[in-house]
Amino acid sequence: MTVGAALGSATSGSGSSAAAFATAPMLSSHSRFAQRLRRRYAGELALLAPGAPTRESMAAAYEALRASRGFDVPSALRVLRQLVLERLIVLDCDEQAPLATVTCAVTELAEFALDIACTQAFHDLDLMHGAPRTPEGERAQLWVVGMGKLGARELNVSSDIDLVYVYDCDGDTDGAADGRGRITNHEYFAKAVKSIYALIGDVTEHGFVFRVDLALRPNGNSGPQAVSVGALEEYFLVQGREWERFAWMKSRVVAPRSCIDDGSAQALRGTVLPFVFRRYLDYAVFDALRVLHRQIREHAARRAAGRPERANDVKLSRGGIREIEFIVQLLQVVRGGQFPELRTRPTLQALQRLARAGLMTEATAQALAEAYTFLRRVEHRIQYLDDQQTHVLMSCDNDLGWIARTMGYADCCPFLHELDGHRELVAEEFDKLLGGASECKSCSGPKNGNGKTPPPDLDTVLDQLPAQLRYRVDAWRKHPRVIALRDDARSRLTRLVARTAQWLEQGRVTEEAALRMADWIEPLLRRESYLALLAERPGVHERLLRVLGAARWPARYLMQHPGVIDELASDNLLSDRFSAADFERELEHRRQSVQITGEDDDETLLNLLRRAHHAELFRTLARDVEGVLTVEQVADELSALADATLRVTASWCWQRLKQRHRAEPLFAILGYGKLGGKELGYGSDLDIVFVYEDEDERAPDAYAAFVRKLINWLSTKTAEGDLFEIDTALRPNGSSGLLITTFQAYGNYQLGRGSNTAWTWEHQAMTRARFVLGLDSLRPRFEAVRESVICAPRDIAALKREIVAMRDKVRAAHPVRPERFDLKHSPGGMVDAEFAVQFLVLSQSGEHAELRPNVGNIALLQRAESAGLLPPGVGQAAASAYRELRRCQHHARLNEEPTQVAQELLRAEREAIQALVAHVFG
Repeated sequence: MTVGAALGSATSGSGSSAAAFATAPMLSSHSRFAQRLRRRYAGELALLAPGAPTRESMAAAYEALRASRGFDVPSALRVLRQLVLERLIVLDCDEQAPLATVTCAVTELAEFALDIACTQAFHDLDLMHGAPRTPEGERAQLWVVGMGKLGARELNVSSDIDLVYVYDCDGDTDGAADGRGRITNHEYFAKAVKSIYALIGDVTEHGFVFRVDLALRPNGNSGPQAVSVGALEEYFLVQGREWERFAWMKSRVVAPRSCIDDGSAQALRGTVLPFVFRRYLDYAVFDALRVLHRQIREHAARRAAGRPERANDVKLSRGGIREIEFIVQLLQVVRGGQFPELRTRPTLQALQRLARAGLMTEATAQALAEAYTFLRRVEHRIQYLDDQQTHVLMSCDNDLGWIARTMGYADCCPFLHELDGHRELVAEEFDKLLGGASECKSCSGPKNGNGKTPPPDLDTVLDQLPAQLRYRVDAWRKHPRVIALRDDARSRLTRLVARTAQWLEQGRVTEEAALRMADWIEPLLRRESYLALLAERPGVHERLLRVLGAARWPARYLMQHPGVIDELASDNLLSDRFSAADFERELEHRRQSVQITGEDDDETLLNLLRRAHHAELFRTLARDVEGVLTVEQVADELSALADATLRVTASWCWQRLKQRHRAEPLFAILGYGKLGGKELGYGSDLDIVFVYEDEDERAPDAYAAFVRKLINWLSTKTAEGDLFEIDTALRPNGSSGLLITTFQAYGNYQLGRGSNTAWTWEHQAMTRARFVLGLDSLRPRFEAVRESVICAPRDIAALKREIVAMRDKVRAAHPVRPERFDLKHSPGGMVDAEFAVQFLVLSQSGEHAELRPNVGNIALLQRAESAGLLPPGVGQAAASAYRELRRCQHHARLNEEPTQVAQELLRAEREAIQALVAHVFG
């Protein structure tokens, strides 16, 4: 079953029986609250239109209460609440209405009541003080921000509403008609808050509309009741705490309706989003959530002391509603900065999105959705009995039996069995998610006030470190970034050092790896989320040390792109191989997600591409340094990644091109050099030629703009870095030619038709050229041009002279000391083998078809020997030598070492390639 299907089925209540409800008496009549309502408001119940309450039907009932019954505003709102709740009890208990019917109705009641209260409060205050004004003379706005379940449209039937009041601008009011009563906007809105509370929260003979809680405002109960946007932003920057990010994640402007309809309330989004969602993966929230959860459990335990029945709290006890919400919110906050599609408020919707994003299995999302729906329906029934704000399952057999029957069970036993099953599953998932950094159970050290083992003493840890590392870590005591860390972050840093010291002593990691980790982490100390990730995930910490210890280049790459360390947390990192289809599908899914949220500007898409590319490159790098991949497999993965990145970038650029004159471009990208030969290394640039086949008169300008945009998207540095350096020097006429030409012009140039023809060195490049992407009909035409070029009849002696002259020119540009051997440029190096292969292909492909495919230098050397073009053993030996030189070059670059070695090294490989050169060139 899919998550979507699960959420649909979950709303009907597990174990319910349609036949049982069809014949059951009115179960809602057993609600003591419903009985009171029917006695008190018998004459008003019919004012609410039949069916599920909506904002429109509530508004009609409210107007009827005011007009025909003569109720004032506060009384009409309170009676309206009673009518809505009586209707919901019937719909829920007798008709088994979906959970969303109930929560949406209660939420719309809150929004409607707040809108009425705002209108009334502003009207009364304007008479006394005039309208509040911005410096530009516009009316200043007050936004009522709903938090928690109100913000997520998930209110329960006896819920309080968590509110924060924010106004857009400081200033003064106009004053009353007589010129008196002028006050500041801050004073005006403070009075408005009190008036709104009186209209909504005061208890009268008709009860209340909603209990109102303002504790989530900046500085809590000690803070002002209304704050300006500027003050809120400053609070977030200076004092905002981790747990407040969870609260603000579900925030939403709920009133007045006019501010929502005209879009002005959207201005708050720019202040809230950067506070809630960090740009990088954010593991710092794990500890914050643990502390908050521990406080909630301790509070519940204190309330239950001496009253065992309170331990059965379906919201706050183990496996309750709050733990489901924590699971969902934690994954949203950690990942929401990079995955905008996760930024949704409703819990059930968030579960669906988490499953689609691969952060949770569909089975887990389905089970949690069913548990959430079940527990919320139980919660409502507990509250239906007496309209009490409680979540504790009662011990009274009659009440418990009524709840079981309204949930579709014949008696209490099967109901309690299912309840326990849901709660146990939730508790297991919660512990699995937040158990990553739990203390060792065998540890008997003293605990601090938060129940955690204090961090180890730094002096003790330093004594365990090797001298060089001890010096580096000791210097951190005076480092400005370390001094600026918060206490919890400094504690994490000390724990990481202590864990590293333990692993060094056990021989699990090397001292060089630990030193490189110190180099890596020092510039990143302000990004506390990385400390949190490593503290939370010891496996990531150890794998990071292994990657850093393997070579220098990974350490530098990690410093440039620190966010990629999250890839080390993947269980399948070493077993997986790069999948272009998965890569492109995920990127397109991400693009569609940011398009839905309205954040698909160029910069966002550029960063999406870079993050995805860097993550995949790092995954290949990790497999490489762990010895899982050969050098050839690394080149295959990097080349496939480049192809996929080009495909996605080209598609997105064309879709966003202003000069676009057709739905799909009629063009192609031709790859040369290492891209063409599928031999890319880390940091390789891309040798590319662009061609098109389009008769439209607008085509030349459109494709020229397209290619410029494409190159810009690939090479521009953003906050996430860049993708590739692009080299287009192999296009017809080189740097003096057009960036993109028609395919016919390209073919004519390569085949020597006309006065403008390719040089021999350009034909050498064609031996490694390939069709990378583009119009399918151009692929066979390109292959035909390439085959014609490499199979063309040639003066063998002249060809040999030209290639040798080019080889000498390249060698002269890369001088090497006599006692050193350059893996690439010295006699017997890789370039010698490559030029020999190019000569064999250009001189022999006409007679030997097996040399025509672009299968790489190693395979071509083996094919040339099999064809009798090389003496027995010469081609195979040269192929093996070339493979070893590539391996040595690869590892030298990973360690950022020179690619020149002592002459006496690699003697056999050098001699094998020199034997090849001697046979080919004489």
